Amino acid sequence: MQGKPVPDFSLPSTGAGPFKLSSARGKTVVLYFYPKDHTPGCTAEGADFRDQYPAFERAGCEVLGISRDSLASHRRFKEKMKFPFELLSDPDEAVCKRFGVMKMKSMYGKKVRGIERSTFVVDRQGLLAREWRGVKVPGHVQEVLNFVKAL
Repeated sequence: MQGKPVPDFSLPSTGAGPFKLSSARGKTVVLYFYPKDHTPGCTAEGADFRDQYPAFERAGCEVLGISRDSLASHRRFKEKMKFPFELLSDPDEAVCKRFGVMKMKSMYGKKVRGIERSTFVVDRQGLLAREWRGVKVPGHVQEVLNFVKAL
């Protein structure tokens, strides 16, 4: 998929109205998919993006978090964590499926279907510049930032 155009999509956003990928053309876009609002790993990852957000902005980059949680849950999570970026709600998994992030995972010994923590960078022309799958939170946001700065 790297180097290929990322198909346009529109999802409900914590911002004013839905977010449409094509509206961000001309900017680098970081799409980070995470399993669930208000959980330890997702909170840590979001906080890392929050703390590094000014550097992403200086690099001309927009950051967006995507999960299956409702917009109401996203709004509470964003407010509690003081995220300066928007969260997108994909309850029917349409965009999650398009990016291939839905996986069978093991949780407390049970098989559950959920989002595999993944990050995608879409360049200014709307092409996929880089992807990370099966992300481990520590150090990840810095790695994404270093990549974006080098674009």
